[in-house]
Amino acid sequence: MIWCILVVGFLLPQSLADPGFFTSIGQMTDLIRTEKDLVTSLKDYIKAEEDKLEQIKKWAEKLDQLTSTATKDPEGFVGHPVNAFKLMKRLNTEWSELENLVLKDMSDGFISNLTIQRQYFPNDEDQVGAAKALLRLQDTYNLDTDTISKGDLPGVKHKSFLTVEDCFELGKVAYTEADYYHTELWMEQALRQLDEGEVSTIDKVSVLDYLSYAVYQQGDLDKALLLTKKLLELDPEHQRANGNLKYFEYIMAKEKDANKSASDDQSDQKTTPKKKGVAVDYLPERQKYEMLCRGEGIKMTPRRQKKLFCRYHDGNRNPKFILAPAKQEDEWDKPRIIRFHDIISDAEIEIVKDLAKPRLSRATVHDPETGKLTTAQYRVSKSAWLSGYENPVVSRINMRIQDLTGLDVSTAEELQKDEPDAFKELGTGNRIATWLFYMSDVSAGGATVFPEVGASVWPKKGTAVFWYNLFASGEGDYSTRHAACPVLVGNKWVSNKWLHERGQEFRRPCTLSELE
Repeated sequence: MIWCILVVGFLLPQSLADPGFFTSIGQMTDLIRTEKDLVTSLKDYIKAEEDKLEQIKKWAEKLDQLTSTATKDPEGFVGHPVNAFKLMKRLNTEWSELENLVLKDMSDGFISNLTIQRQYFPNDEDQVGAAKALLRLQDTYNLDTDTISKGDLPGVKHKSFLTVEDCFELGKVAYTEADYYHTELWMEQALRQLDEGEVSTIDKVSVLDYLSYAVYQQGDLDKALLLTKKLLELDPEHQRANGNLKYFEYIMAKEKDANKSASDDQSDQKTTPKKKGVAVDYLPERQKYEMLCRGEGIKMTPRRQKKLFCRYHDGNRNPKFILAPAKQEDEWDKPRIIRFHDIISDAEIEIVKDLAKPRLSRATVHDPETGKLTTAQYRVSKSAWLSGYENPVVSRINMRIQDLTGLDVSTAEELQKDEPDAFKELGTGNRIATWLFYMSDVSAGGATVFPEVGASVWPKKGTAVFWYNLFASGEGDYSTRHAACPVLVGNKWVSNKWLHERGQEFRRPCTLSELE
């Protein structure tokens, strides 16, 4: 069985495993179509309102001309019996009709459509997830707020900008998470755009309110005090800012007294701010991971690179590949990671994607506390299992993997298990090797990285990479520990084939050494 995974770009991680806020591309494209439908409905409503106003306008113009004439000689005007009749008729009938026209609600169709479509809208949790995803991409790919706000991302087809309101919202999401590092970054970006003259419903007072507190929480008391004073220049009656000002001044005075008692020469010493520039959920391991995602810190010397080759591979004289051998390239030496080029066609990719789309569901992780598989915030990619008996294309792909690797695919995982002891129930041993198809190109991001050895493997449509997870002795090769980088721009389709130990006894005989 093949495991098909979809990862949609932008989004973010909280650990090394499958980071990001991701959702099904089908759901996202459906939302685009929903919004397009709503815009059409809104334009119909606007047109109906414009037609209504045009009728009222014509009636007003006609009445304006008529009353102007009548008021110049009221007695003479109503002395004409036709004018007298029409005046009675207008006041008794036509003004009532006009009243009904003015009161007529033209929004029924639009409101009805909006109500129906609202059930498919993202909720607050989705919006927060998207914001946190953007913040994680910012960290992973070392992007400054101005670059993101201006939409200057690599490989973008549709450039998009962040408004002051957008930056303010990102800052508020970070603030709610007690992530004062990102709160400061995005509130400062909102403030810069306001200073540059961008018109916004968000004022500087609101931005400075969040910004000053975020700075204080990071230990920079001097800057917090300066920002609070700036806020009070704009709004002298701001209750919270006045309270903060007194508190900050009290703390600073207290620290000055402490410094003065320690040394008279340091009476003007300022508070030393805490080291900033690190996200609240920072982990040393994540630094290595993020560097590899950016293509940095790759540990491959020129001498080792010279030992990497491209070749034609016939699957050890497999009849299917003698006349049409596969293109094989060394991606890494230890552990050996091999890439197969042009190994799956565009037509096969589309069939696999069509089979997978209807059954895509959230990937799960093992919960160490409950011992069960569960969804996790940091792993929200979509996955689906495809069996060989469902479609001849899937069966053909399975056999291609077997022919090229020389490993038996009959003991590969036959279904997605929901139990934590899934491997035990399969009775096929540990995963001996991994075959990974890349079924889409990715505009930016989306690499597969191996932090233990400093390797990065980048997606390329129609290719596949292969490596052994176990030494021939059956011992685990921890250097193959890997993680997916979040997609920065675009979307990523991959298919995994995990091959197990059972059935490989004579195809990959064990060795006497644990590390071979």
